[in-house]
Amino acid sequence: MPKSQVRKKKVYTPPTDIRPAAAAASKKPSPMWLPISAVALIVIGIAWLVVYYLSSQQYPVEALRYWNLAIGFGCMVASLGILSRWR
Repeated sequence: MPKSQVRKKKVYTPPTDIRPAAAAASKKPSPMWLPISAVALIVIGIAWLVVYYLSSQQYPVEALRYWNLAIGFGCMVASLGILSRWR
């Protein structure tokens, strides 16, 4: 079987003056409040849904009816949005 040819060209690397400067700025660590608030929103959302189901849909706010589900899941979705910025 014939041997495959070795690549003769070098792999392209862009010049240093063209590289975006945003790459260096984006490597900063995330602030401490970010994961704490995300975990808090997850816990609040789960607790809201658990209380809603265990209380036979009377608590946390009976007047909201099924909007209680939207509040619980909304908290958890908001935490995913916050966690997307975590580094």
